[in-house]
Amino acid sequence: MLYDCRSLADRDRGIAAAIEAVRNGELVVLPTDTVYGIGADAFTPYAVKALLDAKDAPHTPPPVLIGSRHTLDGLVYSLPAAARDLVEAFWPGALTILVQHSASLRWDLGDDSGVVAVRMPLHPVALEVLRETGPMAVASANKAGQPAALTADEARDQLAYSVRAYLEAGPALDPVPSTIVDLTGDEPVLVREGAIGLAKLREVVPELRESQVA
Repeated sequence: MLYDCRSLADRDRGIAAAIEAVRNGELVVLPTDTVYGIGADAFTPYAVKALLDAKDAPHTPPPVLIGSRHTLDGLVYSLPAAARDLVEAFWPGALTILVQHSASLRWDLGDDSGVVAVRMPLHPVALEVLRETGPMAVASANKAGQPAALTADEARDQLAYSVRAYLEAGPALDPVPSTIVDLTGDEPVLVREGAIGLAKLREVVPELRESQVA
């Protein structure tokens, strides 16, 4: 079912349907401040597996989206100072941070390294859903090897009935991918320069270095 969130009535119905779907372990497609994402409850392993199956993607751990900065404290045992500074400066927004998650979390994202990619997106529809569902595993809403979906309708063309609710909010305004910073080591490392450039990041964390991996 596709809900046009540009209509107030349809938005309310769509957000309610998406929240219910996530709580039931089903998949949803929602807008973010980059491209559209396909999401599932991060704490329901079969839902995370269904997400990766729907994409026909290798079972690599999907990023986790959250609806509040405070949620991060519940996911990470000890957050580095650089992480706090970056989050304060750029969340909600197109910054993904790699951090060591708490060992006590009962989730299975497909990787036992203890590292999770976390982001708080700058989109009102996404945030409204996330604040009710809690952390969601979210990947780009497209089949592996296909173009990223810039609307929910494009996502539906690729993902069809594998998704319970599609939330349409119009074309993605800034489809540049998020910037990724690794904060799991002794010093922060820029893994991918995306919507937020290196110079802006270094205004907040001067010790940030670029990855040496080509």
